[in-house]
Amino acid sequence: MKNQISIVLVDDHTIVRDGIKYLLEEDESLKVIGEGSNGLEAIELVKKLQPDLLIIDVRMPEMNGIEAVKRINSTPNTTKSIVLSMHDSEEYILESINANAMGYLLKDASKAEVLKAIHTVYNGGKYFSGDISTIIVNNLQKKASDHTPSNTITSEESENDYNLTKKEIEILQLVLLGKTNKEISEELNKSKRTIETHRFNLMKKMDVKNLIELSSKAKEQGFI
Repeated sequence: MKNQISIVLVDDHTIVRDGIKYLLEEDESLKVIGEGSNGLEAIELVKKLQPDLLIIDVRMPEMNGIEAVKRINSTPNTTKSIVLSMHDSEEYILESINANAMGYLLKDASKAEVLKAIHTVYNGGKYFSGDISTIIVNNLQKKASDHTPSNTITSEESENDYNLTKKEIEILQLVLLGKTNKEISEELNKSKRTIETHRFNLMKKMDVKNLIELSSKAKEQGFI
């Protein structure tokens, strides 16, 4: 089949890999082209096979998945990574983001969510499940709060170079996770038009024209 998404799957439990592989290959647009059982094997497989996507577990012998993703992303390649884990700890999630993983899914995610994550990441977006998104947003808001001077009167504003409000920071993080305006409006229980207005305002304040520029400036400011 043409235009299949090539995937390397890495997990130290064979039975888990077999189950995930079976689930993935029920979708004719996906093809698992390599399998590994630890982070070192993941690095070698990506180097050798150059897959579109790497789906990798966190806790494995030899080298964990997050360290493998970090090392892979430090070298020139086009492979995008999704961390698939049993653990929803804030530490793992934030470490995965810092390693430039494009997605983080829990192993109890539904088939529909796994497939959605794969196609979202393959098409250039980021995907984190709803619960994980909440952890990320809470962490972002905590950072904003930590940088707020004690004599600040306006609770709607945080200390940042662009004078973004807390709501704009929250929406910024969701945008960087690859969420659409519709998805953000549903998650925050706001109208789509309200989200569009906030998004327009934050992009205007940060003087950016697209998602790449937005991501770059957000990283400079410490939002991600």
